[in-house]
Amino acid sequence: MFKFIIRRLLGIVPILIIVSIVIFLFVRMIPGDPARLVAGPDASYEDIQLVRQQLGLDRPIVNQYFTFVKNVIQGDFGISLKTKRPVITEIGERFMPTLWLTIVSMVWAFILGLVIGVISATKRNKWQDYVGMFTAVSGISLPSFWLGLMLIQLFSVYLGWLPTSGFDSWKSLILPSLTLGSGVAAVIARFTRSSLMDILKEDYIRTGRAKGLHQQIVVWKHALRNAMIPVVTMTGLQFGFLLGGSVVVETVFSWPGLGRLLIDAVAFRDYPIIQAEMLLFALEFVLINLIVDILYGILNPQIRLG
Repeated sequence: MFKFIIRRLLGIVPILIIVSIVIFLFVRMIPGDPARLVAGPDASYEDIQLVRQQLGLDRPIVNQYFTFVKNVIQGDFGISLKTKRPVITEIGERFMPTLWLTIVSMVWAFILGLVIGVISATKRNKWQDYVGMFTAVSGISLPSFWLGLMLIQLFSVYLGWLPTSGFDSWKSLILPSLTLGSGVAAVIARFTRSSLMDILKEDYIRTGRAKGLHQQIVVWKHALRNAMIPVVTMTGLQFGFLLGGSVVVETVFSWPGLGRLLIDAVAFRDYPIIQAEMLLFALEFVLINLIVDILYGILNPQIRLG
């Protein structure tokens, strides 16, 4: 296991190099001139050229990339073009709200999705199965921005129970987490149902039932453990998507997280912020995949990781 982890950690390096090149080139393809935005709408051509020189945008693209990589290795992600503050400070202030939103969304989505999936698999073709799958399909189909607006209209405007925006207390987490986690819960429910139905057909499950084991013991102790392997894979991927893809939900609820920061950075052509956030999201996906692989070995020791 230790050798496997070391190899995977070393494998992160070439992945991040390729991702950094793609991100660097992609950011430069965004329409608009950041030097003009920094200089202001009334700036002259000479002022814009001076700003471009100060930002290093007048240098060859290859030189800009190697300077970017050298600074990242040293832990320097640059200065925000919009706020004139260090990028690491901007991201640090926005990271925890996004992390809390992601964790809360994933926890309730995983629990609810797992329960719905197990009930649907064990009550196949019965009303519980139909209700569970209808709920799952609805969760996948509803656009997050529409669901968020409907939740705001119901619980904030009509009932007045919950705040509409911001991150002031635990109540502020409820509506955004419900909106963000609804699709994930639906995906986990469908994967759990499909995987568990296949496991329940195995010979050792029939043997357990023949020996007189209670249905709950057969399902929750024996079948679900093996059925969890594909579910864990999907959950890990969904966690990465939530952490890096909450842009719409954060915009709807005015959530002070990384998603809104990225939207503002794209609008202002804030290259340092965009590059740092996209690198962070890529690193998150790689580390989450590593954790998922380790969980494979915990759930099923017969899987060889070394």
